[in-house]
Amino acid sequence: MSSALTDLFPHPIVQAPMAGGVSVPKLAAAVCEAGGLGFLAAGYKTADGMYQEIKQLRSLTGRPFGVNLFMPQPEYPGASTGSTGAAGAAPPYAAAIDVYAHQLAGEASWYEAELGDPDSGRDDGYETKLAVLRDNPVPVVSFHFGTPTREVVDALHRVGTFVLVTATTPDEARAVERAGADAVIAQGVEAGGHQGTHRDIPETDGSGIGLLSLVAQIREAVSIPIIAAGGIMRGGQIAAVLAAGASAAQLGTAFLATAESGANAVHKQALTNPLFVRTELTRAFSGRPARGLVNRFLREHGPYAPAAYPEIHHLTSPLRKAAAKAGDAQGMALWAGQGHRMAREMPAGQLVEVLAGELAAALTALSGGGGVR
Repeated sequence: MSSALTDLFPHPIVQAPMAGGVSVPKLAAAVCEAGGLGFLAAGYKTADGMYQEIKQLRSLTGRPFGVNLFMPQPEYPGASTGSTGAAGAAPPYAAAIDVYAHQLAGEASWYEAELGDPDSGRDDGYETKLAVLRDNPVPVVSFHFGTPTREVVDALHRVGTFVLVTATTPDEARAVERAGADAVIAQGVEAGGHQGTHRDIPETDGSGIGLLSLVAQIREAVSIPIIAAGGIMRGGQIAAVLAAGASAAQLGTAFLATAESGANAVHKQALTNPLFVRTELTRAFSGRPARGLVNRFLREHGPYAPAAYPEIHHLTSPLRKAAAKAGDAQGMALWAGQGHRMAREMPAGQLVEVLAGELAAALTALSGGGGVR
């Protein structure tokens, strides 16, 4: 990785931006202060909400940090990011959304909540957020669900911001490099939360590439640095992705369980609750593939959820909030990576230090020919 970017965080540890209230300023600040790169998640927030969190984070740390944006969604599944349909035309999957809404009527009755409006917006305030980040530059901006245009990347570079973009395939990584990004976040299929695919193609559900194979393939496809993400919970795993060609590792689920995380307490407890034995990619909660703990909602509705993001996200939002308020883990979106059972409850800064220590021990063992724990 370029020395300028590497200098932003002494340890090759990046805290993944987790939308929905998890990646709060105090979590990002704790990670930054410990020598990692903390991130705020601007997804599902207003531009002003993002700006207020940036100000709060700056009051907590003087160290560099990042902000993550969601790319605007195309008008129909499988289209490239930025494509649009005819003005005023109903999406071709509108009927499927209506059918799914009818199926969720029982959930709405159970939680005494109204279903959300699926037509609540598709761009997540993208342009307004970009304007804020150009006027009030932050050290790093990352993008999920697609690649920004070269003009957007250049504009951020002009104000001194490093640009990172998620990719789930070598072809997506090539698009990231062509856009001029400083590094690519290689997201393996093991990762919790939403897969950052540039196109949402239903036929590819569950066919993602494992992280170590993905890092190796992307390493041969592009010359820009790689940040590896997906199921990483221990320092030994960080050593493994560094050996495979990555320059740093991004961890989400590992930080979800920390004291500073804004995750619901029920969500934190579920990570290591023996009731939840596995994770699965599902469209049940948002209409886009996302990995979460298998619970009742996922089992009952996952097979029938259409490929319609963010419409399904808007539709189920009140249900998820009602389930969380009731403390019902069976109705919540319990996003988690495949390594969730290895989650450790401790302060985020301490977790960074523990991971750094485990990484150092693993690298020493590798260089000396010894075994790695």
